[in-house]
Amino acid sequence: MRLRIQLVIFMFLRVILNTMHRMVYPFLSVFARGLGVELSTLSQIVATRNFVGMFGPVFAPVADKRGRKFAMLLGIVFFTAGMLAVALYPSLFTFGLALLLAMLGKYLFDPAMQSYFGDRIPYERRGTALAITEAAWGLSFIAGIPLMGYLISKYGWNAPFPLLAGLGVGMFAVIVWMIPRAPHASQQPATDSRQNFRAVLTNLPAIAGISIAIWASAGNELVNLIFGVWLEDSFGLKIAALAGASAVIGLSEISGEGLVALTTDRLGKPRALMLGLSGNALAALLLPIVGRTEIGALAGLFLFYITFEYIMVSHIPLMTELVPEARATLLSFNLTGHSLGRMIGALLATFIYQRFGFLPVALMTVLFNIFALLALGELTQKVVILPRILAWFRRPENSEV
Repeated sequence: MRLRIQLVIFMFLRVILNTMHRMVYPFLSVFARGLGVELSTLSQIVATRNFVGMFGPVFAPVADKRGRKFAMLLGIVFFTAGMLAVALYPSLFTFGLALLLAMLGKYLFDPAMQSYFGDRIPYERRGTALAITEAAWGLSFIAGIPLMGYLISKYGWNAPFPLLAGLGVGMFAVIVWMIPRAPHASQQPATDSRQNFRAVLTNLPAIAGISIAIWASAGNELVNLIFGVWLEDSFGLKIAALAGASAVIGLSEISGEGLVALTTDRLGKPRALMLGLSGNALAALLLPIVGRTEIGALAGLFLFYITFEYIMVSHIPLMTELVPEARATLLSFNLTGHSLGRMIGALLATFIYQRFGFLPVALMTVLFNIFALLALGELTQKVVILPRILAWFRRPENSEV
């Protein structure tokens, strides 16, 4: 099957995974009421989900040693098991379990898929190609979240899970049919997991790239976790309206992915990242100002998410080429960076919002974007803070300085 067709199919498969991953944000209050728990309790569960995602590198050798197809199938099994648990026995425990298993499934599936195309598509065209698969992120908000909102409003908070479990089974069948069997990694001597870990953890540009993921995701999660509560508190938006707001955000993300496809390979990945991070910081500053009306809030969210999506989709192709001999391992570490960042954001979001309001949330997002810009400077060797710090620690006389 031609790679272009596979890219489109993967885009739709990832809509399913991303819908589960993202629906917790606009419906955070709805899930809390349905489960009979405080908002802070669910926020902590989301933070725990992101903490578990930090262990993605434990699974990194799966895609490098057992093959991309095996890792994708294993990820789908985790996802489907989590959805089935809530479908059969809806409770706070199974809801939390579903979030964790879906996270592990996504963190197996995504690096394997990105590595699969990284193995087959030249670097100079990789930004455009991966932007197609990343359109699933925005489509999950345009199509997936409104559908989940309809099911929740019609049948209750747990209604999406039987559908998602069935779709997981369908995903498994599609991957079995579509992806050819790869040679077993034992025939490829360069896939020792310890060598791969060492190759990533001793590579300064790779560490800088991972830190971009940490700070950009921390800033995004602050707004992600709060925007539904903020809209509900400010304007009294209910389930259907929140689903509509999610569709607006999804449209902004699709637009961001389109911009990446048109510009990132031409501008260069680092320059595109710099533009995205700067634009996202500006959008975060504008949110509290323009968000005094419903239209203004949605327009601000549109700008915030289009710039963040530009960051994310420009970042992935850059990461695929930093350590090509350990591509899946590095991409797993990159997802770990996103999980760490999202955990930081989730732990801070409700605490800051409930005590100080939305403006400090936006200002903290700006600060995290500045940290990401500094990390980008390290990656492009335009800023040399980290090497200087490491050199200072290696000096025997540093205690006297």
